[in-house]
Amino acid sequence: MAAEIVNPRSDSDGTTDEELFDPAFALHRGGKMAVQATVPMRDRDDLSLAYTPGVAKVCSAIAEQPELVHDYTWKSQVVAVVTDGSAVLGLGDIGPEASLPVMEGKAILFKQFGGVDAVPIALDCRDVDEIVDTVARLAPSFGGINLEDISAPRCFEIERRLQERVDIPIFHDDQHGTAVVTLAALRNAAQLTGRPIGGLRAVISGAGAAGVAIAKILVEAGIGDVAVCDRKGIVSAERADLTDVKRDLAGFTNKAGLTGSLEQALDGADVFIGVSGGTVPESAVATMAKDAMIFAMANPNPEIHPDVAHKYAAVVATGRSDFPNQINNVLAFPGIFAGALQVRASRITEGMKLAAAEALAAVVADELSADRVIPSPFDERVAPAVTAAVAAAARAEGVARR
Repeated sequence: MAAEIVNPRSDSDGTTDEELFDPAFALHRGGKMAVQATVPMRDRDDLSLAYTPGVAKVCSAIAEQPELVHDYTWKSQVVAVVTDGSAVLGLGDIGPEASLPVMEGKAILFKQFGGVDAVPIALDCRDVDEIVDTVARLAPSFGGINLEDISAPRCFEIERRLQERVDIPIFHDDQHGTAVVTLAALRNAAQLTGRPIGGLRAVISGAGAAGVAIAKILVEAGIGDVAVCDRKGIVSAERADLTDVKRDLAGFTNKAGLTGSLEQALDGADVFIGVSGGTVPESAVATMAKDAMIFAMANPNPEIHPDVAHKYAAVVATGRSDFPNQINNVLAFPGIFAGALQVRASRITEGMKLAAAEALAAVVADELSADRVIPSPFDERVAPAVTAAVAAAARAEGVARR
């Protein structure tokens, strides 16, 4: 039975005690962002330039040469943060209105950590066709689209179909941002423990958006082997209950042909990556290889608590900010989009993601310790390094337009 929801005491104006005294409510009141002009509006001359009649000249020029939109509007500097509210943080399907505080938060992270302007857009629809059509029609206003908190497996199809329809980057951060930061941390953890990535066997708990993307980027990076587990155990080609996404996943993972449970997969594994929630028994953790790497990223409760993980692992990471080695997407998406926008990339490729991971890992490569295999989100070196690497990779892969 669901827990009963008890409303806190409300004053005559409808304000509750919680809203009065909780600093989170105080910070969010009125929203966390606003639009600000970048040009003066002091007098009639300013008005005639910023709006009519001056604006007509710019509109006519763009009509004749559409590429000028990048030079004379905000298009090349702004991203849409789009959700349907179906998989918001650890809250699940809470709907578009309730998702807006998160989307606003994402937008200010873009600005703070990457210098990229972003607009939160919460859509009141769940149909894949409708979402794709709506976002594609909005695309002329933006230089990129960051899909956020959309449930799997719809998120995979939405991203793919949108990228087929528009020529600006489509990036599902829950997938690729998580994957980039995970790979960066794993590169440094492998270096710290003196093992090449090609010699590691990893186990991923969770076959949703993040788990699939992490598996893909680890394979692209040359991991020795990776097995992905869902609620029914190891995703393998022998299972008859796989979705199309998991069937594809089985085709490029689990070269060892393992079957059975997550606990069985962990026996002798070098790496555990948790993006699923739940709890992994300590008895299973104890069967992992010596000097294992444990990235238990469920929030707020990691799949393996750090106190347990440290008994068996050389490197431990979580998704929490109160433990060392936080796997935080903010280390990736601002710089990735900043780099893509800088060169007016038409898409974000696997090569650009790999370049982002390598650049992120390199930021602390000379400062490695068990508690420092990934930079802090407040490390000012992060965004410039990722931005430069992504822009260079876009040019190398032929998706840059300047």
